[in-house]
Amino acid sequence: MENIAACAAQMLADGRLIGWFQGGSELGPRALGNRSILADPRGTAGRDALNDRIKHREPFRPFAPAVLAADASRWFDLDGPSPFMLLAPAVRYGARSRIPGVVHVDGTARVQTVDPAASPRFAALIENFGVLTGVPVVLNTSFNDREPIVETPADALATFQASDLDALCLGEYLVEKL
Repeated sequence: MENIAACAAQMLADGRLIGWFQGGSELGPRALGNRSILADPRGTAGRDALNDRIKHREPFRPFAPAVLAADASRWFDLDGPSPFMLLAPAVRYGARSRIPGVVHVDGTARVQTVDPAASPRFAALIENFGVLTGVPVVLNTSFNDREPIVETPADALATFQASDLDALCLGEYLVEKL
């Protein structure tokens, strides 16, 4: 596919749930944009579908927002980068109604700031989503169900086939079920 980031952004804007497998795996227990399941944060439908159809977990468990580092302070009470989802700042009051899919019950969110230099393809997806929707934030969770985060392309394909994901972006390839 010529521009997988733009394609993925359009799918998210259309309400689809996608697996996102790009480059080398992340270090640590969280999805940081290379091994992720992504959804639209602008409503609660994506969050609810992920909890019900994909993650099979309690509906109160929150998901994280990924935002371009340059846009983070407009959406979150955040003074600097948070590339590893270690901070849970308040979501700015005016932003809460625009991204309810990633806002915790206490008005915070476990934010991941994305630096285009460190993660160019993931940043391009978020930027394209922002152009389409006016919201440069995507819902991000680890690419797994009950098993560990996917590590290989074969793992990604197996998890995609066994789950109710709508599509898989595997490198520059788009995989969909018939």
